[in-house]
Amino acid sequence: MKKFLSLLVVFIVITACSGSDDEIRNNPNLPDLNFRFQLNLSFPEYNDLQFPGNSYATTNYGIRGVVIYNINNSQYTAFELSDPNHPPSNCSGMTVNGVIATCGCEGNQYNVITGELVEGDGQYTMRPYRVQRSGNQLQVFN
Repeated sequence: MKKFLSLLVVFIVITACSGSDDEIRNNPNLPDLNFRFQLNLSFPEYNDLQFPGNSYATTNYGIRGVVIYNINNSQYTAFELSDPNHPPSNCSGMTVNGVIATCGCEGNQYNVITGELVEGDGQYTMRPYRVQRSGNQLQVFN
C-alpha cells in the first residue's frame, strides 16, 4: 500500500508541473518584431550608459521604444517600452524615470531592471531584449 501511495504522489507531482511558460512569454498584446541595433558608448548621446545605474531610452526600435539599463558595466538589460498588458495604442508607450517605466494609458509601472510590474494591473512583464557588450559597443536585439 505504501508503494502505491508513493507512486501516486510522484505521478501527481509530475503531471501537475508544467514544463512550459509559453502562456506567460507569448504575450498576445505585443507583436513579434525582429531588429538589431548598436550603440557606441563613446558617443555623447549614450554617455549615461557608461555608468552603472543609468538608462537610455530610444523610440527608434521596438514597438514603442526600447530602454537599456546599465547594471554594472558588464550586465545590461533591455526591455520594450510598450505596456505589455494591453495592445499598442497612442498612449501605450511608457516613459522612464529612474528605474520605473510608467504607461501613459493606465499608469501601470514596471521596474526596468527586472521588467516586473510594480504597480497596476496585469499578468505580463515587460518584453525583454538581448544585450551584448563588446568593447565600447552595445548591441541590442531580439
